[in-house]
Amino acid sequence: MYVKDGVLYKALYCGLCKSIGGTCGQVARAGLSYDMTFLSALLHNIMNKDVKIENRHCILHPIMKRPIASDDEITRAVACLNTALTYYKLSDDIADENKGRFSRAFFKRGFARAKALHPKMSEIIKERMTELEKLESKNCASLDAAADPFGNMIAELSDYCLQEYATEHTRQLCYGIGKWVYLIDALDDYDKDVRKKNYNPFVAAFGCSSRKEMLEKNGEETGFVFGSIFSANAEHLKNIRFYFNHDLTDNIILRGMPAATRRVSCGCKKVKPEKAKLK
Repeated sequence: MYVKDGVLYKALYCGLCKSIGGTCGQVARAGLSYDMTFLSALLHNIMNKDVKIENRHCILHPIMKRPIASDDEITRAVACLNTALTYYKLSDDIADENKGRFSRAFFKRGFARAKALHPKMSEIIKERMTELEKLESKNCASLDAAADPFGNMIAELSDYCLQEYATEHTRQLCYGIGKWVYLIDALDDYDKDVRKKNYNPFVAAFGCSSRKEMLEKNGEETGFVFGSIFSANAEHLKNIRFYFNHDLTDNIILRGMPAATRRVSCGCKKVKPEKAKLK
């Protein structure tokens, strides 16, 4: 990641954190996601909304000012989406492992505020998560079918956020990103899900006792699935109009996602975006 892109990413991250606090409540800031920071960058660029950065104080850095993106309508929408997705993720944890009730209680008020501001978001998430739960309850053994509801959810949410800027290419790009997020999380959780006997699409498809064994035996097939996603993403990316420099989003989609897939495949720890080495 170039230095200029790193500065922008960190500013968007801090700006989204502040926006979550102002829109959904201070407690909801605990659910801040790096994925949503990327979405904020993507939406601002496609919707021709310049990101204004100011040096401001942060609650975690009260002495030294930091570059922080100013709040706007897009950031507030992403803040609500971040909170809603966190709430439903915790609900999913409760259903799968009977844990997270205490954490979800902290997000209840923030979720209510997000739902009141953007009821359509909540409707999309609930519908697709219900569809996903049905597939998981049937122990769906198809990677594509299992990832489809999450991919469709992100695609529909992108349509909602982009409004008149939405196109078939933005929809398909976001579908691919959502599909990748679901599958990479499943691959990362493979050994844990085997141990806890939770549903995992890779376990259902291949039935191996460990991620290492599964990749040794089925690496070509899983590589094809991820490779198909990356190829489609690159094609749709070329057909999307960006109003500003899109090095940051290109870097994440074309290089960051494949690199993260390789790290998870080899069992390496994920590198947090703000800790990544800038060059």
